[in-house]
Formats: sequence, structure tokens, C-alpha cells
Amino acid sequence: MSLKIRLIIMNFLQFYIWGSWLITLANYWFGTKGWSPVEFGAVFLTLGISSMFMPTLTGIVADRWINAEKLYGILHILGGITVFSFPFVETPSMFFWAMLLAMIFYMPTIALTNTIGYNALKEQGFDVIKEFPPIRVWGTIGFIAAMWVTNLTGNKATVMQFYFSAVSALVLGIYSFSLPACPPKNIAQKGATWIKVLGLDAFKLFANYKMAIFFVFSMLLGASLQLTNMYGDVFLDEFKHFSAYENSFVVKYSTIIMSISQISETLFILTIPFFLKRFGIKKVMIMSMIAWVLRFTLFGFGDPVAGLWMILLSMIVYGMAFDFFNISGALFVETQTEPSMRASAQGLFMMMTNGLGTVIGALGSGVIIERFFTLKFSNVSDLASHFGYVADSQFIEKFHLKVSETGILETPYLVKNWTDIWFAFAAYSFVVTIAFVFLFKHKHNPEVLTDFKH
Repeated sequence: MSLKIRLIIMNFLQFYIWGSWLITLANYWFGTKGWSPVEFGAVFLTLGISSMFMPTLTGIVADRWINAEKLYGILHILGGITVFSFPFVETPSMFFWAMLLAMIFYMPTIALTNTIGYNALKEQGFDVIKEFPPIRVWGTIGFIAAMWVTNLTGNKATVMQFYFSAVSALVLGIYSFSLPACPPKNIAQKGATWIKVLGLDAFKLFANYKMAIFFVFSMLLGASLQLTNMYGDVFLDEFKHFSAYENSFVVKYSTIIMSISQISETLFILTIPFFLKRFGIKKVMIMSMIAWVLRFTLFGFGDPVAGLWMILLSMIVYGMAFDFFNISGALFVETQTEPSMRASAQGLFMMMTNGLGTVIGALGSGVIIERFFTLKFSNVSDLASHFGYVADSQFIEKFHLKVSETGILETPYLVKNWTDIWFAFAAYSFVVTIAFVFLFKHKHNPEVLTDFKH
């Protein structure tokens, strides 16, 4: 089997594992379990907590002591076993701890995928910036395939999504031991300091103004990424409460609609070599930030009928928003760091994006949505009017309401104000964009982006 096929299988399974539940978890959380937004934000916080230290630590281990592909396999096997336990968790607090353990095993494998792929391609003399994106695109295809399987089998709100993920994790874990060897590149030398031995010298990148600013804005963009992962599918699914949209294609196949974002990714990934060489990392990152503003704004204006085109356009824009930041950023880090610390630097990039960035997105969004963008209805007539219904017995039965003789709900009914939520996220992304334009200094050199062998 050719090297490229082997790496394609690795990338496909890597993101199939995540796509099985990442986008649909909110439906399980809010619909099946009925747990709160703040608790949901805390669960997504596990992605951030684990990414703050695990990618960096595993990068150090891969740089110093153990083959990256072996470490990669061990992590996936442990992660698959952990995800198998999710269906048996019955409280939000216990789910938090189970998810945290699973993410401790999974999040560092994203950076290790890059490390293994880059190393294997370079060992056989391939141009990484040309050859890696078409291989990486199969990771996105794997993510899409997982989303479609979960939705079309009717499991976007059931525990089966976790079983899909766990099985694929175990398969990839076993398969990983057959991947090309990626041995440690920087065995500690005699007399080296503990900082160098542990690989912590990667943090000296923060002493460089350009790299420090790059990592800070990677963190801020990482917050935007998790917002759509957390709330995108449940936003579309909740249109089912409105009489005008309850039978729409968007509601029935919300996960399929969301997968258009990943389909767009597959196209934009292939354009990265051209855009990076032609425009450089600063302009490419600015394009990504503008795309995030459009992503959220179009969501704010969209609906499943008259505004369907805006929802679809938002999905297409996502490809640029994600790829021009995430994939281009990883390639940029590869070109700006010494070979001895590249795995550590990729882990550091992961820490800033999926670590601190996720912390900002998960904690901030959960609290902000509940405090400022959640409508509370105490009167059944007001609630029915909001959703476009008449406050009759059918409406009360449909929404499983408990109502007093005076029409007052025994428990206030909470409704998320999605329009204002998305506009708030768009405003955040716009501010980040303007700041980046003025603060990030980088002179584009096309020659640097073509040389991955130094």
C-alpha cells in the first residue's frame, strides 16, 4: 500500500472519531438529557483543558522518547475505551469527567497526525505543502461521513453516536502501529538543561513578537471555531419548535446541512498552497477572520425557508474560516520552527487554539447565552405566540407543558435567542479581525513556504 493511501486512512479515521458526536452532542445534551447551557459549556471546556497541556506534553514525548506513531496508537486505544463509557453516565458532572478523560487522550492526536504525516512525507522526499493538504482533506471527508452516518441512522440524539466513535478509535489505534516510523528527533545531549530535555524550549517562541502575536490570535480564533461546533446543529434543530419550519428539510436533516461546512473544507484545503504562496500567512488569516464574521452573521439572518440561502452560504464560508486558520496555521508553524522542536511547536499551536481558545469559547458562551440571550416564558399564550401557534390543548401537549388554570406555566420555558447570539459572536470576530490587522507583523516570503527540509 502506498504511503499516501496509508496516511489518507489515518486522517479519515482520525476525524471520523470526532465527527460521530462533536456536532450532534448538543442534541443529546439538550434534547435527550435536558441539561443546561452552562453545564454544556463546561463539557466543551474539556476540549480546552486537555488541549492546554496534552498536545504540548505528547509533542515533547514524541520529540524526545517514543515514536510518534506508537504514542498515537496508545492514545486512541485508551480514548476509544473511555468513549464506550459515555452511554452509562447519568449526570452532567460525571459526564464532564468522562469527557475530560476522553479528550485528554484524543486532543493530542490531532497534532500527532500532522507530525506523523509531515515526517513520513519528508522522509520520502515529498513537498509537504503540496502533498499534505490533499491527504488532510480525507480527514474532513471522514468527519462528514461520521455526521451523515449519525444523522441518517437516526442517532443524532442517542448514545449510538458514542459507539460509532469508540469503535473507530480502537480500529485506528491498532492500525497506527503499522504506520511509517516517526522516531524522536532530538535526543537530549549531555549537559542539556532540564528545560531543553523536557522540550519546554518551544515556549521560547513567545519571545518572538511575530510568533507571540500569532499564537494569541490563534487562541482567539479557536474560540470562534468551538462556537459553531457547540451550537450549530442544535440551532438548526430548534427551528422545529416554530410552526412555519417544523417540517422543513433543515430540521429533519440538520446534521446533513451542517456537513456542508465540512464539504466546503475539502475544497478550501486544496486551495491552501496557492493562497499561502500568493498572499502569505497574514492575508490568509485575515481572510479566515472575515469568513468567521460572515459565518455568524449569515446564521443570524438565516432561517429554513426564506433565509435558507443564507444558512447554506454560511456553511460554504465555513470552509475558508476553518482551513485558512487551522491548516494554514499548522503549516506556518512548521516553517517557522527548528526541526528539533517542531512536534512541540505543533502541540503549542494546539494548546492555544483547541486549549485556551476553547476555554474562552466554552466558558464565555455558556454564561453569556444563559444570562443575556435566553428568553423566559411564564405565560402559555406568550410562548405559543412566539412559536407561531395557538395556545390550545394541542400546543400544550406538543410541548409537554404543565399549565395552571390561569395559563401560567409551572416552570418557566426557556428559549434561546439565536439571532442575537449569532450577532454577538459576529461582533466578537469582527473586533478580533481589526486587532489582528494592526498588531500582526509579517513580511511574506514565498520561498520560505516551499522549504520544509531545514
